[in-house]
Amino acid sequence: MRLFALEHSKAAYLADFALYGAAVLALAVALGFFGPEGRGAELAATALLGLGAWTLVEYGLHRFVLHGLQPFRRWHALHHAHPAALICTPTLLSAALIALLVFLPALLLSDLWRACALTLGLLAGYLTYAVVHHALHHGMAPGRWLQRRRHWHALHHRAGDPGDCYGVTTALWDRVFGTGHRPDADRKA
Repeated sequence: MRLFALEHSKAAYLADFALYGAAVLALAVALGFFGPEGRGAELAATALLGLGAWTLVEYGLHRFVLHGLQPFRRWHALHHAHPAALICTPTLLSAALIALLVFLPALLLSDLWRACALTLGLLAGYLTYAVVHHALHHGMAPGRWLQRRRHWHALHHRAGDPGDCYGVTTALWDRVFGTGHRPDADRKA
């Protein structure tokens, strides 16, 4: 198992889900059982803020990094060429980025409990994204919500990569920034 491989073995790919699932559970337990008394509502709101922030981070990373910056653009093109391949961000890289760009700044600007709550929300969003993205590409889309997400993501993956539909877990930011599906893009492609 190569630590920084883009295409993962099945074990490494599933370990990513297990690691982030365990991290979400551990942070939730730590906050719920060991967090300071009287701050439950504040910490829950902070976790919800992190979850909401994830949706914007997901959109921004997908649009501006994975479709904009080399070498990420080239790496992400592999996913577009082989959508069912077990390609994802190396776990060590994503974990380090979350620790350095979310937890550490939150800790420096606030306190341990708020940093944990914000990180919990963001990690829950990341894990949701990973599970949804996997389901969309591997044939598991029960329910109307996942079917709508699958349709949206299929528009993103259509031939010619017209540059829209970047959101995986929500279309909100595509609508806000005008990158939602444009039927006229189909006619030009």
